Amino acid sequence: MIAGVKTKTLRVIPDERGRLMEILRRDDAIFQEFGQVYMSTTYPGVVKAWHMHKHQSDNICCVQGMIKLVLYDGRPESPTFSEINEFFMGPHNPLLVQVPAHVLHGWKCVSPEEALVVNVPTNVYDYKQPDEHRLDPHQGGVPYDWTRKDG
Repeated sequence: MIAGVKTKTLRVIPDERGRLMEILRRDDAIFQEFGQVYMSTTYPGVVKAWHMHKHQSDNICCVQGMIKLVLYDGRPESPTFSEINEFFMGPHNPLLVQVPAHVLHGWKCVSPEEALVVNVPTNVYDYKQPDEHRLDPHQGGVPYDWTRKDG
């Protein structure tokens, strides 16, 4: 696992009315601080990558569809420099992944339906000076191939 990355296996509680799933609580060991909550959707086969933040951690959870979340440690001083982590997330594998600052991350929707991703970053989005640094998902210098591996 990339240094600083944390995961929390989520528990779905079903009853005759539907389901409940807590994603992040302030009394969780994984909790740092609260910035905001937002949702993002991704259409099947679409890659949203690479993103990196210098000042915030992201807490990512997929609540509909399935995504392949990929992390790349490009921090030269890190003990896990150049390591890649993959997480397949969604209702079939309910998981929260905490991505620390300076770790590149992105995802691909791997389900036949649109994926809905919830993120709870530790900072609010600053519209004037966003802490959002991006690389091209296919030619950005990250040694990762987003194509599906059949076999």
